[in-house]
Amino acid sequence: MKIARHFFLLLITLGCYSTLIAQSHPAKPKALLNHVAIFVVNLEKTKAFYRDVFQLDTIPEPFHDGKHTWYSIAPGVSMHVIQGAGKPKEYYQNNHICFSVSNTPDFVEKLRELGLNWFNASGVKSQITTRIDGVKQVWITDPDGYWLEINDAK
Repeated sequence: MKIARHFFLLLITLGCYSTLIAQSHPAKPKALLNHVAIFVVNLEKTKAFYRDVFQLDTIPEPFHDGKHTWYSIAPGVSMHVIQGAGKPKEYYQNNHICFSVSNTPDFVEKLRELGLNWFNASGVKSQITTRIDGVKQVWITDPDGYWLEINDAK
């Protein structure tokens, strides 16, 4: 009985000590997404694309050099569009940025009105993918070939 009591007191002491150590050495904050950046050939053409297709709001950018445009793309997250690329590149569809909309078929109608092509998950033109969870999605490319997924995930 005496050994059990000593063992119990040892466990309590170790528990209190580890709590004190944890409080005096707070965990490092996890990393949070701040922004994504894309490098483009023609800033004006790209600005028109993101304005007309997604109605993104611009936010102040510090450079004021005519080579940068910043957009708010989520609370506390921005997209930096930077002019200076020599030519558009070819990217993999799986390497993409995703925007959610309220209704993918309605968004596809907008793409149709703008004369833009869209693709399903397999790269088939003018098709919508319906995921196993019911989310509808399409993919488009911006003027520099960056792939963008558009879905109606809640």
